[in-house]
Amino acid sequence: MKKTFQFDMAVNEIQFEADTAEKALTKLSLNLYKYGYVKSSYTDAILNREKIFPTGLAFSNYGVALPHTDCCHVNKPMIAVGVLKTPVIFHNMGDANQNVSVKIIFMLAMNNSKNQLQLLSSFMENLQDTALLENIVHSKTPERLTQIMSEKMTIH
Repeated sequence: MKKTFQFDMAVNEIQFEADTAEKALTKLSLNLYKYGYVKSSYTDAILNREKIFPTGLAFSNYGVALPHTDCCHVNKPMIAVGVLKTPVIFHNMGDANQNVSVKIIFMLAMNNSKNQLQLLSSFMENLQDTALLENIVHSKTPERLTQIMSEKMTIH
């Protein structure tokens, strides 16, 4: 049975500014912390994991990052979606020597490793949808961004 993942628009950011991947990750992780989804250790865990296991992916028109970390840093599941005003450089998930210019960040905060794998798999399928990425990038409000994501993401 599939169910829709419930997004919280309070943790999403559209057209936000950051000049490095670290600043972008910090901004989104602090949103998750502010609303109680993650523990105080989450930001450092995300930043440290990104250094070891980069999460940048290049798709047809946009670079995407899927940062996540261990479940022990999460209070309750949520995904923070960030659309940057200007892309920032992440390292490629498959080859850390390659850079990816990232415009969209999907920060996963999962408290169950099985759900995390399911969501990552679902994201990989959905990220092939160029129209979806266009709609995300051109969202004018956090409400619209949240609606787009809620319509697309399901958990099996």
